[in-house]
Amino acid sequence: MNNSYILQIRLAFIFSCFFLFFTAQAQELAVLQYKGGGDWYSNPTALKNLINFSNSNLNTSIDPKPATVKPDSPELFNYPYVYLTGHGNVFFSDKDIENLRNYLLSGGFLHVDDNYGLDPYFRKAFKRLFPDKELEEIPADHPLFSQAFNFPEGLPKIHVHDGKPPQLFGVFHDGRLIMIYSYESDLGNGWEDQEIHNDPEEVRQKALKMGANIISYVFTH
Repeated sequence: MNNSYILQIRLAFIFSCFFLFFTAQAQELAVLQYKGGGDWYSNPTALKNLINFSNSNLNTSIDPKPATVKPDSPELFNYPYVYLTGHGNVFFSDKDIENLRNYLLSGGFLHVDDNYGLDPYFRKAFKRLFPDKELEEIPADHPLFSQAFNFPEGLPKIHVHDGKPPQLFGVFHDGRLIMIYSYESDLGNGWEDQEIHNDPEEVRQKALKMGANIISYVFTH
């Protein structure tokens, strides 16, 4: 065999190993443990229930126990989807900013879910994370709203909050969606065990289906 053919075989082998490694890593999700005193640990049953719903309805094989990861940890890069929620202050150190930004720009995905009171703190932290980017509202015809379940009117309203309409914002880099911010919806509360918020099952199903759309989108884009 000539050298060119051997090189092609080696490159194919390396690519296959990388693909298998990424696929294995892509089966675990994480909650972001940020600084600032905000309750990053709120909605403890939310992501677990969303994973179970996705595994049952989308044939995913996600680890049923979500991980917890800090924004400055190298382990952040192990998770294709990271979830941030809470009611209070969100603070990122310089090290957090550098690591989280590198994670997002190199292929990661962050879902920030407005749990009542989070909005002003997250927006302040976001301007430090991406001072040159804006949160763009995602229109209802975006694939996120029809990935597995149809939401022709866009993000569903799960909890009242201030009575404002729910909005989904996104951050794009080189045409790729790297972050979403679900505002005035509270998907995470809808994902929680039913007895925690006593939401009607119809409302919980809307939240879980929208969440499954997000997971499906992350895993296929």
